Amino acid sequence: MWDILLAVGAGLLATWLALLIALLVIRPKGPLLAEAVRLLPDLVRLLRRLAADPALPRGVRIRIGALMVYLALPIDLIPDFLPVIGYADDAIIVACTLRSVVRRAGIDAVRAHWPGTDDGFAALARLAGLRRTGHDAGPS
Repeated sequence: MWDILLAVGAGLLATWLALLIALLVIRPKGPLLAEAVRLLPDLVRLLRRLAADPALPRGVRIRIGALMVYLALPIDLIPDFLPVIGYADDAIIVACTLRSVVRRAGIDAVRAHWPGTDDGFAALARLAGLRRTGHDAGPS
């Protein structure tokens, strides 16, 4: 009995460490993480609008739904009560999901649903790893 509980605990710890390492490896570099935190209110509104758009692929809406469930759960990879890094896992997961959603939905759909400023959209494009062209490029 104790062997099983110990094995399950060790497996959960190994999985948590693997996810934590993966988040650190794929996190946005430099100021992009800070931008993700600053843009969080607009990002939540954007994700809500994209999830409600029936013209987008089902996979996009499923990713957004899974992200919203994760953010709503009180359990995090890194507890939120830890200063600075407590919210970093949420920001990293939002950024990674956002990259996937934006690349799948397309920049035009994201631009049409973006509730924030042009500067915020520029930060979103950097966060999602998109190259912006044409009317989305904004002033230099």
